[in-house]
Amino acid sequence: MSGRLNTFWRIMVIVSTAVGIFLSVNMLFYLELFGFNPIQNSFLYYLLACFLPIAFLIFPAKKNHSSIAWFDIVFFVVSLIIAIYFGTQGERMIMEGWEWNAPQLATYFSIVFWILLLEALRRTGGLVLAIICLAISLYPLISNSIPISFLQGQSYDFFTTARNHIMSANSVLGIPLTTFGNLIIGFLVFGVVLSHTGGGEFFFKLAQSLFGKYRGGEAKVAVVGSAFFGMLSGSAISNTITTGAMTIPAMKKSGYKPHYAAAIESVSSTGGTITPPIMGTAAFLMASFLAIPYFEIAIAAAIPALLYFIGLLVQADGYAAKNNLRGLPKEKIPSIWETLKGGWFFIFSLVMLIYFIVFLNSEGQAPYYATVVLFLVAMINKKTRMNVKQISEMVVDMGKVLAEIICIIAGVGLIVGALSATGVSFSFSRELVAAAGDSMFLILIAGAITSFILGMGMTVSAVYVFLAIIMAPALVQIGVDPIAAHLFVVYWATVSYITPPVALASFAAAGIAKSKPMKTGFTAMRLGAITYLIPFFIVYQPALIGRGTTMEIIVSVASAVIGVFILSSALEGYLIGFGTISNYLVRGLLILTGVLMLIPGELTDVIGIVVTFIIYITNFILTKNEKLEESNKKEAL
Repeated sequence: MSGRLNTFWRIMVIVSTAVGIFLSVNMLFYLELFGFNPIQNSFLYYLLACFLPIAFLIFPAKKNHSSIAWFDIVFFVVSLIIAIYFGTQGERMIMEGWEWNAPQLATYFSIVFWILLLEALRRTGGLVLAIICLAISLYPLISNSIPISFLQGQSYDFFTTARNHIMSANSVLGIPLTTFGNLIIGFLVFGVVLSHTGGGEFFFKLAQSLFGKYRGGEAKVAVVGSAFFGMLSGSAISNTITTGAMTIPAMKKSGYKPHYAAAIESVSSTGGTITPPIMGTAAFLMASFLAIPYFEIAIAAAIPALLYFIGLLVQADGYAAKNNLRGLPKEKIPSIWETLKGGWFFIFSLVMLIYFIVFLNSEGQAPYYATVVLFLVAMINKKTRMNVKQISEMVVDMGKVLAEIICIIAGVGLIVGALSATGVSFSFSRELVAAAGDSMFLILIAGAITSFILGMGMTVSAVYVFLAIIMAPALVQIGVDPIAAHLFVVYWATVSYITPPVALASFAAAGIAKSKPMKTGFTAMRLGAITYLIPFFIVYQPALIGRGTTMEIIVSVASAVIGVFILSSALEGYLIGFGTISNYLVRGLLILTGVLMLIPGELTDVIGIVVTFIIYITNFILTKNEKLEESNKKEAL
């Protein structure tokens, strides 16, 4: 990217990014600086004016385009002019109902802006996502002639469709983009500042100081470090590439096979996107769809994320035990006190962020407070102080991240607009419930398969928005807790990152590890097995997302932790206190036992505990007899 932008265009990106952040701060803190206080739709158009045009500068039309082409400049200028024009007409747009009957210039601008947005989406989100959004955005043109009843809806002509997409509050300017402007942008800025001030390196060192001394320490450091980094970046792919460059070679050197090391990194990085306090952009969208505070989403996601990483850590530990892999040498383990002394402000900024979100209920403002404190302390500290060049690099990186996300989110808004304008979003969920015969399990299976398939070509946030409209309402309609229904969709949307044939995170890690991609992907599936099961169990057992009495939550979590421990041990073939499990029948029984412990109900818990106890006792007796026989043989000799 740095080679693509010359000094002039680099300055343009920095100015656009600074103006966009100013708009967000001015709006969220009610500052009305310079007397500027736009209404909501104008505010969103101005954000698009800041970040959509620079997407054409930062992201090339083709990978081999190393410099900015003439058409990139044309797209930049035209998208900037149209977005500013719409921003200046925001109030008139609402008062005169432009989504139905707009001036000729505004209508033509809508068509051009629609095309430019799809091109920006292709560059940032990929060709598959752009094609899906294009196809669905054109759906209102033919919806009344679809032969399938529950896919039929109100149809519109091309010009009305274009106006609705660009000028109504239900499409490009709908919930996804509104959430970006009011909530997401600050967290993305915080994540970039944290990364550029050395937060990623600090959390990696912290993980080393806490877990490095234990067997398989390098793998445990990879798991914890990637979880820290992933929950801040929200991107499984970038997390895999960034932290994997450090963790995968270290794991290989300590004795982990290349495909296993790559699988651990990819599963850890994917888990970071569903780990509070920040998670990925889908979590913020969820808060808007459900109209609840974001911290409620974060709290609900905490227990499933804990179970996810327990399962991964248990398998990494089991592999180390089976292969007699030791921890890091003492001299390579950083002092925890020295680590905290050098980076205490990273933890302080996170604590501050959580405090503002949970206790002051200032979700939109919280990341900005945390960012200012983090940046000021980092500039005071000699080790983390940045010069002008480094600060400009950081702002350019902010521009890249914000441009990428806003293009994807605005593009996904086209899906929302098409489904809501035709009325299909309402009829689909109703018909789905009727087709499934009110069977929760059948609807969950349909949702899981749909999420997985869409996840192969779409981002998690895109999959979530699509299914939050057509799938989640069906689950809620049959009595599923709303947060559980929406988390179900998010979890299954992340599955494609580690599951062949796509498995983008696994394949990226395999490239670093120089291992076979498919072998890495299937190993990642085993290591991340909990992510396939947890979404179902949080639907059937809402206590796992903190819904219910304190005692219900404690019992459910305890049972789930035991179940995850047993299941993960069986999948790896090593159980603490038992040793290596070479008998496949025993492994099968333990897998069944782990699943029983996860299923809600006292009977399944009792059966699971009894079976595990019997296996332990049987193994103890057999081991004791073997030792006794060996001892007798030695005495006989």
